Amino acid sequence: MDPLMRIRAICLDLPECSERLSHGCPTFFVRVKTSFVKYIPGGYNEPGPTLWCPAPEGVQAELVDAEPDRFFIPPYVGHSGWIGVRLDIDPDWPEFAAIIHDAYRKVAPKKLVAELD
Repeated sequence: MDPLMRIRAICLDLPECSERLSHGCPTFFVRVKTSFVKYIPGGYNEPGPTLWCPAPEGVQAELVDAEPDRFFIPPYVGHSGWIGVRLDIDPDWPEFAAIIHDAYRKVAPKKLVAELD
């Protein structure tokens, strides 16, 4: 299955999530203005598709150190704690869904996060 289709299904199931192109890539937003997931079909020195999203404090270093083949620090947003996830290396979709939910929780207003609990 196309990774974008899976990512789209996970993201658009979250409260007040929308999708639009940003810098030429499908990007998912909370309340139309705050991005929390960007799907990069290829490029930025990565051979295959990747997912970029903000991570809770300390998670970026933990994931990149533990599994550098699957996780990386993306350019432009990595300094803000975002993680990059390589989707062409045996994707673990339940884990990716949890990562996407964590990204949403990081940027969504408390009222919307409460709807998830």
